Amino acid sequence: MSKFSRGRVLAGASALAVAFAFAPPAANAQLQPAAHAHVHGIASLEVGIDATSITLTMSSPLDNLIGFEHPPHTDAERKAAEAAVATLRQGAKVFAIDPSAGCTLKAVELSSAALGVGHPDPSEAQAGHADIDGTYEFACAASQKAKFVDVGLFQFAHMQKVAAQVAGPQGQFQRELTPGARRLVLSH
Repeated sequence: MSKFSRGRVLAGASALAVAFAFAPPAANAQLQPAAHAHVHGIASLEVGIDATSITLTMSSPLDNLIGFEHPPHTDAERKAAEAAVATLRQGAKVFAIDPSAGCTLKAVELSSAALGVGHPDPSEAQAGHADIDGTYEFACAASQKAKFVDVGLFQFAHMQKVAAQVAGPQGQFQRELTPGARRLVLSH
């Protein structure tokens, strides 16, 4: 998958950076962003929880969302791309955080070179595979009370799995979500 732009890393990783700074070396190495393979059907999701916010950063091959991974050429492809981007911009419909945390969507940043959205990594155009990356920032009254996030990425027909990494008050861990198991539980 494409590398994250400097702006998205800074915006989306503040909570993760704090967690990594205090994590034991083995846990830190386990959660460090790796060079992810571009695999159709699979998206990655990183969740950072701090005292007043929850930040979700996702990356997915475009094929998972629109059925192709090139700039749209036909009217049908343009409509599919526009619909996917419009859905992804509605962050609260893509990620529903446990209401007990009192979270409201603060910002959504999307980026895709193939779709001409946001500020994509310039190397994505040369990679031969098109992705879309998104950072979702939620301001929360009591983020530590969040027990789960319902992940709405499976509304896209080609999405088969979401590989999630979480860093927050409950520790650091990984989860795998599927269409039949869409709820990301935020504890071990």
